[in-house]
Amino acid sequence: MKIHEYQGKEILRQFGVPTPRGVACFSVDEAVAVAQQLGGAAWVVKAQIHAGGRGKGGGVKVARLPEEVKRAAQQILGMHLVTHQTGSGGQVVRRLLIEEGAQIIKEFYLGMVIDRSEQRVALLASSEGGMEIEEVATHNPEKIHKVWIDPVAGLTDDESDDVSRKIGIPEAALAQARACLQGLYRAFVEKDAMLAEINPLVLTADGRVLALDAKFNFDSNALYRHPEIVAYRDLDEEDPAEIEASKFDLSYISLDGDIGCLVNGAGLAMATMDIIKLYGGSPANFLDVGGGASKEKVTEAFKLMLKNPKLKAILVNIFGGIMKCDVIAEGVVAAAREVHLNVPLVVRLEGTNVELGKKILAESGLPIISGNDMADAAEKVVAAARGA
Repeated sequence: MKIHEYQGKEILRQFGVPTPRGVACFSVDEAVAVAQQLGGAAWVVKAQIHAGGRGKGGGVKVARLPEEVKRAAQQILGMHLVTHQTGSGGQVVRRLLIEEGAQIIKEFYLGMVIDRSEQRVALLASSEGGMEIEEVATHNPEKIHKVWIDPVAGLTDDESDDVSRKIGIPEAALAQARACLQGLYRAFVEKDAMLAEINPLVLTADGRVLALDAKFNFDSNALYRHPEIVAYRDLDEEDPAEIEASKFDLSYISLDGDIGCLVNGAGLAMATMDIIKLYGGSPANFLDVGGGASKEKVTEAFKLMLKNPKLKAILVNIFGGIMKCDVIAEGVVAAAREVHLNVPLVVRLEGTNVELGKKILAESGLPIISGNDMADAAEKVVAAARGA
């Protein structure tokens, strides 16, 4: 689950990380009022969407007069903001963050992720703030400094100060930087984050260290522990199909291809998408119906896939363990009839009650194409999508 920048900054402040003063708003008049309330010589008008690269797309503007705040808010609110993370369609801006300006001397990057190979949280820090960390890793990898944090000891003062010096934080600001690093780590752990970034962390002309941006992604499996995080959810920023899927406990992610995939198990779903690509096709979605799929869940899964106007064929790939093949076959037949399926359907079954499942499909009277194994099924669905 993702949240907006202003929400991320609310979390950072809870853990002692300083941020510029700012207020979220939803209208032009509110933006102007907030700027006047904040006071100062300059304000930053920032689009709030779940994507990076907003400045390059025209979603961040500096204003030095209330009239400029109004003009910037009028330009940004309602725009389709296109960045490298939104795709060509962009994202409609419905919220703004109006923030006090800051005289920036230097920008830094801070980020935290879970390093599964080390089974620890990894801190990434760089002197190249304001840039995508992937670009820094490609062109200047030596400028990325890493700390694998002991889960018992936490991020120590020595570790914080050492990495701060390596990225160029001056000695006079080490204590402030330490508060930022340790606060970010505590927020990461206590809120069950999967990713946390401050990009940039800045040093100002008056010697302050501030988090000028905030990005958090949270572990959806841990949200039951965090109703305060769930309250931050902005459905306008999410794919409507993925929202609909969550109502039926389906794991669904839209992709750019034209072959729908209905699979039980995330690993098998990934392998299914890979083999479709291997045979020259392109998956239209990731869809895991889980281990206990009912007729109702399978029907809803079909409905979700059929909402995609680019869909040309569907591959159902099931390994029957907990979920028996005859049960899924009955669900597939019932769903295909209910939704009046109008694209080719390839089904590959394996596992418990597989012969009974295949018999149900064969006797259904529906034009279902049977796949003998994953390779055969992938080859057939790619051919079907091409009209063969």
